[in-house]
Amino acid sequence: MGAAEPVAEREEEEEVRERNERREEEEEEAEEVRVKDLEKGEVGLEEKVVRDNINNGEEFQLSMMQRLNPTNPLRVLVQNSTRVTTPSPSQFSQHSTQPRFTPTPQPSITTLNSRSYTNKISLFLFLVHMIIAIGLVGFLIFKGVQGILQASDVKRKEMKVLKFYLPQVEAASFLSITLAFAWQKALREWPKIMVPFILWSSFVLSISAGILLICFQKPPTDGIGVCFIAFAIGNGLYACWVTQRMGFCSRVLIKALEPVSKFPDINHPIYLMLGAGFIWMSLWILAVIGALNFYFPPLIIILLVLSLCWTAEVMRNVANITVSRVIALYYLRGMQSNTQFCFQRALTKNLGSACLGSLFVPTIEALRVVARALNLLEGEDEFMFSCAHCCLNVMQSIFRYGNSWAYVQIAAYGKGFVRASQDTWGLFERQEIVPVVDADMTSSICFLTGVCSGSICVIVAAAWTARVHQSFTATISLLVFFIGYLMTRIAMAVPHACVGCYYVCYAENPDNRIFDKTIKDRLQMIQTGRDVVVPTPRNPRRYNNPT
Repeated sequence: MGAAEPVAEREEEEEVRERNERREEEEEEAEEVRVKDLEKGEVGLEEKVVRDNINNGEEFQLSMMQRLNPTNPLRVLVQNSTRVTTPSPSQFSQHSTQPRFTPTPQPSITTLNSRSYTNKISLFLFLVHMIIAIGLVGFLIFKGVQGILQASDVKRKEMKVLKFYLPQVEAASFLSITLAFAWQKALREWPKIMVPFILWSSFVLSISAGILLICFQKPPTDGIGVCFIAFAIGNGLYACWVTQRMGFCSRVLIKALEPVSKFPDINHPIYLMLGAGFIWMSLWILAVIGALNFYFPPLIIILLVLSLCWTAEVMRNVANITVSRVIALYYLRGMQSNTQFCFQRALTKNLGSACLGSLFVPTIEALRVVARALNLLEGEDEFMFSCAHCCLNVMQSIFRYGNSWAYVQIAAYGKGFVRASQDTWGLFERQEIVPVVDADMTSSICFLTGVCSGSICVIVAAAWTARVHQSFTATISLLVFFIGYLMTRIAMAVPHACVGCYYVCYAENPDNRIFDKTIKDRLQMIQTGRDVVVPTPRNPRRYNNPT
């Protein structure tokens, strides 16, 4: 009995050890199975469907484990019920080395608030010119006052000029400002009536001024009168040639002038420019009188005239850029800009472009008109017409680098004058609206409006001067025509800029809801041959039809 008890105790211990070993083996097997399940993602899960309607409306399944393991993160299954294998730590390290997705940078929108100054060299030259001009005008006024105070022949001459010369010129300045706003207001209110009225009024008024000057029977007035009549004949031929364009020009003016009513202060820069122009011209006239008491009066007066031309043209283009920015931002961004801020910007950052354009655009456009007129003629002289054809091609090439359409992009984007000219003409070519733009009459209407005002000033001043001092008639007639033309062109910057913005902004975004089908219908008529308008001459017919 005593020996059997230790044996039983040993057997019980062995059974307990075996049970423990089997339990440990079972636990190890269970652990291995659990590890395999964890790696395969086959542990019992409680699935929860989460719908994400914020981003893209796709359906996600978020699988949440009952017992989380720090080595097994949550798994997301996209658009199907198949469980995704959870990556192991080694796989995490592999994925972490892969490059992350970086979004493709989108092209930046051209800024509408450029802070750089454009065409700085032209700006510097104009400022130097103004300093010299102000100094010269001040000096000549001093010489004029000095001549009046001295008892000599110079005093008598200057007093006579002041008495019979200055009143007519000052009256012409006031009259031209009044006419300028009258033309602008009438064109804005009744464009359909005013387009043909301006075309034929310029013919009637210029030929009337020419006939009046010839009636004085003086060689100087006869010469000026013949020039007026010759211009009137050309003006009449042009009015007959563009008769069938008038309807489209009126429709474009009506559409282009619609935004003006949204900006009641859009004429404020025009008031300032005309006020500054009147003051400067008054001082300029006194300087011309003072030049009579200085060396080389003809040369000094010619220099003063050239300076006044550039200054007045810069004033007009500053007004043009101001209005262009206001209207262009309305078309491009739907913004109602502050006119005063646009005016300050045109007087500072964009002044260099206005100065450069004022130097070259009138010359380029005038030469282009002459080249086109030569190509209208027919004859047997092959050499002359070959030269005309060559000159027209040259002017067409130069026109791409300097044209009045550039002021819209100068105002909107702050580009330089040459780059803005190239970009704008490139827009017209890409949209295939060059025939429409090239035949636009707005610039001609604005030009002829200035001619009308100048002719009215000539008729009034010449009749007045002939009564008081006939020997001054020719000189005063030229001067008042010049003043009337320049003042009116400054005021007509509003319709000119509006039409320019209409074409350029249309070319930039033809699908803008602001624009109707006016340009599209016109272009379609030209392309289908249903347009009855005589095309703008580019080449002589002999080059278009070799046979």
